[in-house]
Amino acid sequence: MRTGVIGLFNLFPVCPTMPSLRADYLDLDRLERSRRVGWIDIDAVIKARCLVIGAGALGNEVVKNLTLSGVNRVTIVDMDAVVISNLNRCVLFRAEDALGGRNKAEAISHRAKELNETVALEAVMGRVQDLPSERFKEQDLIFGCLDNVAARLHANSHSYFHRVPYIDGATMGTSGKVQVVIPPSTPCLQCAMNRTHYKLMEKRFSCTGADVTFFEPKMAAEITTTSVVAAVQVREGLKILSGRADKCVKNVWYYDGLANRSDVLEVDLDPECVVHSR
Repeated sequence: MRTGVIGLFNLFPVCPTMPSLRADYLDLDRLERSRRVGWIDIDAVIKARCLVIGAGALGNEVVKNLTLSGVNRVTIVDMDAVVISNLNRCVLFRAEDALGGRNKAEAISHRAKELNETVALEAVMGRVQDLPSERFKEQDLIFGCLDNVAARLHANSHSYFHRVPYIDGATMGTSGKVQVVIPPSTPCLQCAMNRTHYKLMEKRFSCTGADVTFFEPKMAAEITTTSVVAAVQVREGLKILSGRADKCVKNVWYYDGLANRSDVLEVDLDPECVVHSR
């Protein structure tokens, strides 16, 4: 069996008896620096199954971070195609993807393989609402990288029902937020819903404007905010996988890039929330 150089580097961590013939032998381990972070359980990270819902700017960064962190099984769901305006904040897209109308999930799964050839990536080209409920149950972590309320609530309710941690991210210009939902102990997205959210629930903010029942001007977006929010999402996921959920963001973490500050906004667990009542 042929093993490439990169493949050898990935195999090295599970071969502790390999002789240390070189002074720089530790550099042959792709995840060696991560192992030096005492609380990260690399074995749990490698075995984890992660579902990323949404393959836009946040989805790009989350998949990149998961792949580089050592997660070996990632499923990506999105219904949209890559367009030129995605290219200023989506690290895994290329001009040929936009010109060819390639599906976002497919483009991400193809390019993330270049970051780590051992990762198993699956692209699901369609709506999250059409994803079988069993697919949620199979996961260890679910990441919400969505641009509309209805899809977020769908992901939230299915994740909560199957007791799978759900990490939701969102951005607007230079602002963003992350909410970590760990069933059944934390509030969920539905607990934080207000009247404005319900008015928006049936509106779909598509990057392309296609297949929409409601159209609004495009939302402001830029790469530095996307990078910060996605990094927090994945770091919270690493905490959960490593048995350190006690250190996760409580309530909602809010980021203001213009003011260079972040805050935690309190969210109460709603005893009448329909997600919890099930």
